[in-house]
Amino acid sequence: MRRLVLVTAAASLGAGLLAAVPAGAAVTAAPTVTWGKCEVSGPNDPMNKAECAQVAVPLDHRRPNGRKISIAISRVKATDRRNYQGVLLINPGGPGGSGLAYSAGLARWLADVGHPETAARYDIIGFDPRGVGSSKPAITCDPNYFKPVRPDYNPANAAQEKAWLNKSKRYADACAKKFGWMLPHMRTTDAARDIDVIRKALGKQKISYYGFSYGTYLGATYGTLFPKRVKRMVLDGNVNHKEVWYQGQLSQNAAFERNMKLWWRWIAKYHSVYKLGTTQAAVEKRYYAIRAQAKKSPIGGMVGPSELDDIMLTAGYSTGWYTVLATALSDWANRKDAELLLALVNPGGEDNDFAVYNAVQAADAKWPVKWSKWHNDAVRTYPKAKFNTWNNVWFNAPVHFWKVKGGPAVKLNGKGMPGVLLVQSELDAATPYQGGLEMHKVLPSSRLLVELGGKTHSNTLNGNACLDNKVAAYLNSGKLPASKKGPDAYCKAVPALNNPDPTAVSATSSVPGKDLPVGIR
Repeated sequence: MRRLVLVTAAASLGAGLLAAVPAGAAVTAAPTVTWGKCEVSGPNDPMNKAECAQVAVPLDHRRPNGRKISIAISRVKATDRRNYQGVLLINPGGPGGSGLAYSAGLARWLADVGHPETAARYDIIGFDPRGVGSSKPAITCDPNYFKPVRPDYNPANAAQEKAWLNKSKRYADACAKKFGWMLPHMRTTDAARDIDVIRKALGKQKISYYGFSYGTYLGATYGTLFPKRVKRMVLDGNVNHKEVWYQGQLSQNAAFERNMKLWWRWIAKYHSVYKLGTTQAAVEKRYYAIRAQAKKSPIGGMVGPSELDDIMLTAGYSTGWYTVLATALSDWANRKDAELLLALVNPGGEDNDFAVYNAVQAADAKWPVKWSKWHNDAVRTYPKAKFNTWNNVWFNAPVHFWKVKGGPAVKLNGKGMPGVLLVQSELDAATPYQGGLEMHKVLPSSRLLVELGGKTHSNTLNGNACLDNKVAAYLNSGKLPASKKGPDAYCKAVPALNNPDPTAVSATSSVPGKDLPVGIR
């Protein structure tokens, strides 16, 4: 699985992964929390409304009195004490995504979609999972790993594939050298136990939780380990727990191919605006011609074929990026204006989220031992999923060389959990639809809300009133849709959001909806 690339660019264990409390696990005493000011970028930073702290947690939860690391947390306090509902933790996904700013972010999003009363009832808690962002230490292995221009994702021969393998191995070796002591403790179960330490530190018997993308897997893992500590839980964009993690990337590839073709079809509909082709096939052909030229001569010296793929892949995540990305592609294709493309490219210089992504993926589950399995699956998948197959291979390839190997993935179950609200977009590419169905099965107390025709990943609090009202009703009072066979409730995607009209909304305007990244990769 992968986290959302563009938004952040623009703005392990051997046989030890256990499904329940590890043998010999001890109870971790509640640490103290000393709140203070958060780091902010200026007077208009929403985090001025939050307060921040560090919470000490055991590196190894089986040794609670051993070495400590710390988790950065933030809080926007409830203002409606009469209807106070407790604490609400939020995780935006990843693995590796920073969640510290999401205390203020979630409060703002709820207000933006007409539900400030929901935010007012909770102490909203953002946090950076272990190894991420402002948590200490923050894992970083090679800050220049993404520095342009990288080799083409799609290897034309064995030598080009070997070049990527060597690059991936060097990255894994750098991680082992710098953080070998921490890598065995980067499982999702470790992060879930950290959440319970946060709960204790806040002095709460129960928590509520809102997880996007990978955050759904983290939340379900917490609920599996600590079902009686959950008050309410919203999981949006659900990971298929049966595909953690290798098989999950193969499912993603087909879903992203579908979504990229849907975007190209949308561009063709507005040929008068973008002049990239009048059919989906014509736009696709134009894209790959631009890509081939970028391989020969990187655009602006920064955007080669791999960088171009990374930028445009974001259209497969979110329709909110349709107009911006189509404009960037059109500007270059028709006027050789690279300004917008260059503003969107990842310049490198930061790899924390990528390092944690690989650390968690490697530690969580078993991966194919032989590279021939990876290679053969990519060769088999590529003809039907050209856009993302090799891109996904190389994003995950450091796992192949990781020094710490994962054991069996945790077995989720919902025994003892309260009612959980699951939300799933029908055409989500990062966490395909089947993931919502499988999460619904494994959490018997859950209700599944499906956005029909929705193409945006983790799309709650993004302007679909039908979705957002149901989420708010649940968070406000615990109200869930009535139980039915299969999905329990449906909302239609909003046409103006799902297929925006570039003639009605400026293509250079800010991206609508949530303004912080959520997603896998």
